[in-house]
Amino acid sequence: MKIGLMTAAFPGLSLEEAASWASDSGFQMLEIACWPAGEGKDRKYGGVVHIDMDSLTEGKASEINGYLKEKNLEISSLGYYPNILHPDLSHREHVTGHLKKVIEGAGKLGVGVVGTFIGRTWDTEISGRVWQKDIDHNFDLVKQIWPDLLKFAADNNVKIAIEHCPMIWADTWPGGSNLPYSPALMRRMFEVLPHDNLGFNFDPSHFIWQHIDYIRFIREFKDRIFHVHAKDMDIDEDMLYEDGIVDCGFRWQIPRLPGMGRVDWSRLITTLYDVNYDFVLSIEHEDRNFEGSVDLVKRGFLLAKKELELHMI
Repeated sequence: MKIGLMTAAFPGLSLEEAASWASDSGFQMLEIACWPAGEGKDRKYGGVVHIDMDSLTEGKASEINGYLKEKNLEISSLGYYPNILHPDLSHREHVTGHLKKVIEGAGKLGVGVVGTFIGRTWDTEISGRVWQKDIDHNFDLVKQIWPDLLKFAADNNVKIAIEHCPMIWADTWPGGSNLPYSPALMRRMFEVLPHDNLGFNFDPSHFIWQHIDYIRFIREFKDRIFHVHAKDMDIDEDMLYEDGIVDCGFRWQIPRLPGMGRVDWSRLITTLYDVNYDFVLSIEHEDRNFEGSVDLVKRGFLLAKKELELHMI
């Protein structure tokens, strides 16, 4: 396995600047943020453009690969995480169009994985706020929208790695805006979409606060793990006491860097070795203790890298 990082934590650096530091610091892979230029900045860690898909030519792709090769770096994946099932049809069309650009860009760069979300819509006129009706309606949309996207990805020799974060915010509570966040929903996703190039960008932090066994997940979905986010999660027990679990953790979920939360990284990495996963552990930096300056972000990445290296061959 190799250690990489998600570049979204460096919104103020160019790709070359982020890559140069990552190389000098001993990282081996980059997961590159590819939002549309000028969009998504209303969401933390969104809106970062380290490769502009609108201007990516074959020549530019060759230049990027050449620069990264000089730095002994590889691209593990391209990352763009919108809501593909958004209820606003014009927004849905826009983000789907950009996802296709990212997939095409991956093809030009020779990158085999694109990380994204399945998405989720909410329509109370259809569901009547009945949970199962809402789930059924969303899977109907998945069947309509995603087969063409997966074929498009396959035509570009790209695998789609779905991150299983529920994406629950105040305006999307209680269902969130990303459908396959639990094993039952994941199994149903694969029933609806039995495509070989559909899998996961596995992130154990999303399972911590849901009380889902991430080791069992690795064993069950071992053939569908295309990419791994190294991110940890802690629980603020005082806030959990105050708010309970029904609000889905707006105040008690605490994103952490690996080694600073509740994930057992020794057991997790051992289990990944057990199932023959041998690609990347990509550090996704969302730790509030190491934000506010580029130097703090870099320090956080280095601490996380040190933790992961303790458990790797």
